[in-house]
Amino acid sequence: MSDETGSGPPGTTAQEWLAGFAAVIGAPAPDEAVNEALLNLAGVAAHDSERIAAPIACWMAGVAGVDPAEALERARRYVESRAG
Repeated sequence: MSDETGSGPPGTTAQEWLAGFAAVIGAPAPDEAVNEALLNLAGVAAHDSERIAAPIACWMAGVAGVDPAEALERARRYVESRAG
């Protein structure tokens, strides 16, 4: 995954950036499964509402201590419950 804004140092990948940021905040960097679940959670939130909900939904899951895969499933159930 590359920097879509082009503002980062050349060649910095998302994984490298996240690993560096994790070190700065004193948290473990997410593995590929967590990355995938968070990106999917963000997609569910963005497609069912305004795009701003995407990063905030991920933040909410983290603050609540909900595993990203579980948060994704809950988000999908929430969307389904609103469609009925």
